[in-house]
Amino acid sequence: MMTPTYLDDIVRHHRERAQRDTRDWRQRLGDVHYQGPSMLDALADNGATVKVIAEIKRRSPSQGWIDEHLDVAHAARDYAAGGASALSVLTDGPHFGGSREDLEVARAETDLPVLRKDFTVSANDVLDGAEMGAAAVLLIVAALSDEELALLSSVAERCGVAALVEVHDDEEARRALAVGAGLIGVNRRDLRTFEVSPDRAAALRGSLPRDVLTVAESGFTTRDDVERAAHAGFDAVLVGESFIRSSDRARAVQAFTSIARVPRA
Repeated sequence: MMTPTYLDDIVRHHRERAQRDTRDWRQRLGDVHYQGPSMLDALADNGATVKVIAEIKRRSPSQGWIDEHLDVAHAARDYAAGGASALSVLTDGPHFGGSREDLEVARAETDLPVLRKDFTVSANDVLDGAEMGAAAVLLIVAALSDEELALLSSVAERCGVAALVEVHDDEEARRALAVGAGLIGVNRRDLRTFEVSPDRAAALRGSLPRDVLTVAESGFTTRDDVERAAHAGFDAVLVGESFIRSSDRARAVQAFTSIARVPRA
């Protein structure tokens, strides 16, 4: 039996929350449709440099508070000024200190597409993201069954929202591709040891089809980290903690957006 991870506890919390949600997502589906900048377009632009998704994150289960009094509007503007292609906003309150308001504030401050970074476990979660103004929602393969992945991907597509499907290993990548995922995030952090493994992530990227957009997630602190991801063939990187801790967030983002993108073989 595998040792439980922080993910297990958080997903359990969100599943209990979803079970208390009595809204009929089927009735909502026809009335909810995202209108705004496209996450896929923002990341698919075959420019010369790596795309950066800059994350607004107040705290984490492993690190505690990163910036308890974070000014979301200011951070969003700094990220845009630094050349970020998209934003990511944590909306989980109990574990990450985020909120729906954080996403709505960030969305109002820039013209960039926004990823709702949360633990999506129900169709209503996807629809809520669209209502908030999220251009994309996160689907964590490790937290979902194949049936759930298929359903949530379908709901996202029908309401005009992209699904960033997060994987950690080859088996999860296979499951993501089986439901037609066209935007895959590879989490470089091991869920059990919390160690960051660039080599594992690079190998996993190499096994994915060339036409799939890929985002490397977690553990980016230096230009070398981003350059390594670029050379592995990733289209974008998702960076949170190092930007939030920076005294000059715009400059920190700019340092990563200037890194050359490696053409796909």
